[in-house]
Amino acid sequence: MDNDATLEIIAKTAVSQAEAGADVIAPSAMIDGQVRAIRRALDGSGFSHVPILSYAAKYASSFYGPFREAAESPPQFGDRATYQMDPANRREALREVALDIEEGADMVMVKPALAYLDVLREVKCKWDLPTAAYSVSGEYAMIKAAAQKGWIDEKKMALEVLISIKRAGADFILTYYAGQVAEWLKRD
Repeated sequence: MDNDATLEIIAKTAVSQAEAGADVIAPSAMIDGQVRAIRRALDGSGFSHVPILSYAAKYASSFYGPFREAAESPPQFGDRATYQMDPANRREALREVALDIEEGADMVMVKPALAYLDVLREVKCKWDLPTAAYSVSGEYAMIKAAAQKGWIDEKKMALEVLISIKRAGADFILTYYAGQVAEWLKRD
């Protein structure tokens, strides 16, 4: 991958998204220097008010499987471990978060959420920035599958998982359960 050429494309894309009315730019490419390139491009184009939500701690995870299958996007060769983080390496996540904040990230994200609650907690305790957690397709699918088998109470389990993510430090959570939780809460 040509990192520098990719930065130029990412920066242009971010500006076009801001021009189209995006409220937040959330790059997920895991390209070195992407936050700095986006911040400079946004600022230089009159969009200094548009915040950047960095996928700062994005792990090479099996939890992405259901999404990749549905989107027909498994790697055609190799794997994503060359640019996503090693699940065993907590310190790398902290270094990546620090770099993205230094480059201008306004918010940071930990992805996936459930298996990385320790990382989420440490990020939130170390930096005073809005912190997101992305509860990905595999987390959702596990609960759905267990509920379909009658092994768990889906509502209770989903809420318990989301509460654990919030308790670990997430200021906001991206989840496939958003619509369903909104309905549950409306009824309660």
